[in-house]
Amino acid sequence: MSESPASGARPDEALRGVGLIALGFLVITFSDAAVKWVLPEIGVAMAMICRGTLGAVAVYMLSGMARMRAVNRRLMLSRCGLHCVVTVAYYLAWFGGLPLGDSYAIAAFAPLAMTVLAIPMLGEAVGWRRWASTGGGFLGVLIMVRPGGDLWRWEAAVLFVAVIMMAVTRIWTRVLARTDRPATIAFWLMVAHVPVGIALLPVFPPPIATQGTWPSVSVLIAIPVLGLGNGLAHLLFARAFALAPVGLLAPFEYLPLLTGTLLGILVWGDVPAWTTAAGAAVIVAAGLYNLHRARVRAREAVA
Repeated sequence: MSESPASGARPDEALRGVGLIALGFLVITFSDAAVKWVLPEIGVAMAMICRGTLGAVAVYMLSGMARMRAVNRRLMLSRCGLHCVVTVAYYLAWFGGLPLGDSYAIAAFAPLAMTVLAIPMLGEAVGWRRWASTGGGFLGVLIMVRPGGDLWRWEAAVLFVAVIMMAVTRIWTRVLARTDRPATIAFWLMVAHVPVGIALLPVFPPPIATQGTWPSVSVLIAIPVLGLGNGLAHLLFARAFALAPVGLLAPFEYLPLLTGTLLGILVWGDVPAWTTAAGAAVIVAAGLYNLHRARVRAREAVA
């Protein structure tokens, strides 16, 4: 997310913001599905390069080819670097066979992680109710990763670490939005994926290169989807948060959990285990309660 919360948004602007955020999450889900589809043939490094190159082009063109000059360069570089680590973690997990829906179930923990990290990073105060609900969300994590369960695997452990890193990048995005344009933030994020992907080529060479084959037609079709989709989604997120308050848009954070699970079932036949579904439900409930308490505190502060 790339824009500070809108204050005093008009009802029509808030409604547009809701539509844009929903569309953005739908686009990013299909883009992630395209990544998972192409990984067995092009590998992690080439997927990073394709995402970065095509995503940067999409952001640049859709923003009217505006000048992409970063103001807070140090924080921009730190955010881009950490986000690239998150991307590599997700790609490795999908390459290892982790279902799309399961990865989104793990990602549902991000808003709870942001609640905790906002204390040292933004100086926000968190009351005992939100601490309790965050603790309840962590119990949901334990339900999902119980020993012997479907998520008792190294890919899930990698993703949980990546989700905490992702929460840090989202907080940094809020800080960057005070000085830098949304398009600038999205553009440099996409650009950063290219050198990281090139650096990883010796470690993760494209499987088709080692086999001496060419990408299949379906992969050639999916590559533009993964690259252009990422760029478009980040612009939609940025515009949505410029139009509507964060509190109104935050519940849509969980939309990919539904759409990603459905795509996983339809494309790969991946039906989540009951422990994954139950744990995700606990985490989402805790996240929504935290959002409710944040709104209550905001109203009390104004009164």
